[in-house]
Amino acid sequence: MGGFFGVASRRSAVLDVYLGTDYHSHLGTRRGGMAAYSPELGLQREIHNIENSPFRTKFARAIEELKGNSAIGCISDTDPQPLLIHSKLGKYAICTIGIINNAETLMRKVLENGGYFDAMTGGKVNSNELVAALVNRRDSFEEGIRYAQDLIEGTASILLLKEDGNLIAARDKMGRLPVLIGKNREGYCVSFENFAYQKLGYQSERELGAGEIVEISADGVKQLSPPRKEMRICAFLWTYYGYPTSVYEGVSVEMMRCRNGGILARKDRCDGTAQDIDYVGGVPDSGTPHAIGYANESKIPFARPYIKYTPTWSRSFMPACQKDRNEIAKMKQIPVHELIDGKKLLLVDDSIVRGTQLRETVEFLYSHGAKEVHMRSACPPIMYGCKYLNFSRSTSEMELITRRIIMELEGEEGFKHLDEYSDSESERGKTMRKAICEKFQFQSLEFQSLEGLQEAIGIEPCKLCTYCWNGKE
Repeated sequence: MGGFFGVASRRSAVLDVYLGTDYHSHLGTRRGGMAAYSPELGLQREIHNIENSPFRTKFARAIEELKGNSAIGCISDTDPQPLLIHSKLGKYAICTIGIINNAETLMRKVLENGGYFDAMTGGKVNSNELVAALVNRRDSFEEGIRYAQDLIEGTASILLLKEDGNLIAARDKMGRLPVLIGKNREGYCVSFENFAYQKLGYQSERELGAGEIVEISADGVKQLSPPRKEMRICAFLWTYYGYPTSVYEGVSVEMMRCRNGGILARKDRCDGTAQDIDYVGGVPDSGTPHAIGYANESKIPFARPYIKYTPTWSRSFMPACQKDRNEIAKMKQIPVHELIDGKKLLLVDDSIVRGTQLRETVEFLYSHGAKEVHMRSACPPIMYGCKYLNFSRSTSEMELITRRIIMELEGEEGFKHLDEYSDSESERGKTMRKAICEKFQFQSLEFQSLEGLQEAIGIEPCKLCTYCWNGKE
């Protein structure tokens, strides 16, 4: 995953891009990069590894060294970027967000036509270089970007900085990720997150449509290619990946999460389950607003039975090793004994993927005297690994707790009945939930329904990507 931020202005753009890119740090933990353009220095670039320190600490020096009224920046969980490209279309810097599932096929296509790549360590090709190679096969950036996006199986939102100082921004062809435009008196910006530019004094101009391509200068935004007819924005953005202050397609992340929790509470009340609870709490941080919505609807007090210690343990997913991530997650949990000992607790998490850290959280609560622990997931059971954005972070679908439980219950035959397992009213659905409860020592477990999630988001279901839950493209 990742995010980008760019500015075309009548004054220096470097500080705004530095700050705006830093506001995307929740979207990636591996690489950060900035590029700028000035007539005197041309295109300049700086890239750093940010696995062990925040973006802003690695790029503080860039504020002085990079020069220009146009600049772009990116946070990436994949390859180093932005790259500087020399081509028949001119010189430009490029960064992308998404995933290319058919990279090997596309690489061969380029090589067969006389192209070449600079191989990284291990022989891997930088995905940004691959996208650039495809773009360069056409006679304009507009044609090249559409050509690349049509060939890519997966997702690719693209941001270019040209040698004339203009930016070109393209939202991925199905609109699975957001791309927004902001404006101030000095120029325009482009961003994944709207709050990133609002904090810098820009006002929201508009959100690009699926597959739309625009050229941005200090004087305005010119549409190069109109939006495509279909959109499938990722619903998981609202439940987990989006920052609480973000707004996508006009829908606030924080407000959606509160509505989502309220829907979960109404379902429990209707079913008569988990009504004798002392406190409702969220698995921090993204589970917290879902839990607040649940508490407000159920009238059960909201509390934080444990607190994340973030001054030094800021991001549990920084280490590459899952074991190390689990250990760091454990170190971050500081109990509030008065809210745990002898209490019946209901926790709401944004999702249940592998379940590893959740198991340790429940064991942690019981070890501090919890009487009961009930669990609610703010999204439906994840049955499929994401093939568009890699949100579930699973290298195999058998890493998913749902798949493992189904395999234990009835082997591969069970994979023919995933719809039933997702349904809390079906016998298979009840059996899966009971098995997970036994494995994790939950007193009860329920997942948000797909219909409930769609209701909480509030946009047309046909515009939402829900592949990881129902496998539908």
